[in-house]
Amino acid sequence: MLAKRFNVEETGAKLVYERLHENYNIAPTQTEPTIIGNGKDRAIELMRWGFVAPWMKDLKDTFKYSSFNARSEDIFNKPMWKLAIRQTRCLVPANGFYEWLNTPSGKQPFYIKPRDQEIFSFAGLYGFWKDAEGMEWPNYSIITTHANKEMLDVHHRMPVIVHPGDETRWLDSEIDTPEDLLNIMQPYPDGHLEIIKVSREVNSSRNDGPTLIKPLRSERN
Repeated sequence: MLAKRFNVEETGAKLVYERLHENYNIAPTQTEPTIIGNGKDRAIELMRWGFVAPWMKDLKDTFKYSSFNARSEDIFNKPMWKLAIRQTRCLVPANGFYEWLNTPSGKQPFYIKPRDQEIFSFAGLYGFWKDAEGMEWPNYSIITTHANKEMLDVHHRMPVIVHPGDETRWLDSEIDTPEDLLNIMQPYPDGHLEIIKVSREVNSSRNDGPTLIKPLRSERN
């Protein structure tokens, strides 16, 4: 399904499919599929969520530097991101994502998805980092921007969701000017997100399964 949706050569994708499983509660440091490459070189690559800059000494530094997400507003100036945003961009496939609202009774999760895309992609950055033993760790980060109208009810920021028509441009490393890339890194249009109140079982990454995205009786639309 991913190969067809993102125009990836099916034969090469089969090796990745053998290592994939459905995950309804993806957490930082877990390994998930990303889309990299231009044109015929486009491929699915399994990567660890948490960008590891070349100068980092340990995978745990992803927590120290909070490199699971990159802010679009300063992405061209921060040493962490300024090369990757121009040279190594990826798409991160998804069906939806979670965000949490702080309430008097604790954090309430919401499952959020586009109304107009069943499988969509986040704008991401990636790298290949080698540890002291020489083992290579493909890794990525998801870019965030300010919230659209619906998201403001839950959180002031949201991940950048790439429009299908912009996906080829996003992966094209020859497109590297701030003007061109900032046009892609925009909030999703107002009125195009479905926001669903879900179980607090999501709050533990040990929990998984389709029941996590099942709407509760009280739902935000």
